[in-house]
Amino acid sequence: MEFREQVIELLAEICQDDAVKENPDINLFDSALLDSFGTVELLVQVEERFGITVPITEFDRDTWDTPNNIAIQLADMR
Repeated sequence: MEFREQVIELLAEICQDDAVKENPDINLFDSALLDSFGTVELLVQVEERFGITVPITEFDRDTWDTPNNIAIQLADMR
């Protein structure tokens, strides 16, 4: 499984919704799939699964708003 797919799979688990797989350009915050608690869970899981530390100060909701954008940001941090 490629990295992007792994990230989207993780998001589907955290959001508890396959909508992120069906539409990887869905805005996670506008559609209420991800909230502040989910964001913290995402950052913890990203560090555990991928070894990528994302400081909460670098998590900008406008940049990290869709599954595709999250995968791009994380790929750049690898």
